[in-house]
Amino acid sequence: MRKSFKLEDLDCANCAAKMQDAISKMPGVEKCTVNFMMQKMTLVADDARFDEILDEAQKAIHKFEPDCNIIR
Repeated sequence: MRKSFKLEDLDCANCAAKMQDAISKMPGVEKCTVNFMMQKMTLVADDARFDEILDEAQKAIHKFEPDCNIIR
């Protein structure tokens, strides 16, 4: 499944790159792109576990940007 999400309060381009790298390495994730300028994340992941993967992605985002949230 491929979905795009708006990111709220993403303030750092370097952090966005770190988020993208960390989420891309998660089990079940085929591809993840985080676009700092558009404040957007595109996630391609396993359909059966998509919501679980999205929850884990939110935790990974909070490690780099504590105030940043995925708008579902």
